[in-house]
Amino acid sequence: MSFIWMIIVGLVAGLLARAIKPGSDPMGWIMTIILGIVGAMLGGFLAGLIGIDADGGFTGLIFSVIGAIILLFLYEMIVSKRRV
Repeated sequence: MSFIWMIIVGLVAGLLARAIKPGSDPMGWIMTIILGIVGAMLGGFLAGLIGIDADGGFTGLIFSVIGAIILLFLYEMIVSKRRV
């Protein structure tokens, strides 16, 4: 059941991050889920660095979205350099 929960939270975090961050980020559902899951890992790491417990709940979702937004900015930087 935790795998399904991870996919659902990853989808929600990925969708929220794509809605908050301005710009066009063309990616499908699978990439949005992966963005949310990896963003949750990055957000949990960042929360641990500053001493906040983000093991679920609203705080975990907030840090998941923050991590996903950071990944979207990094993705945009990499893709824009490749186009030039």
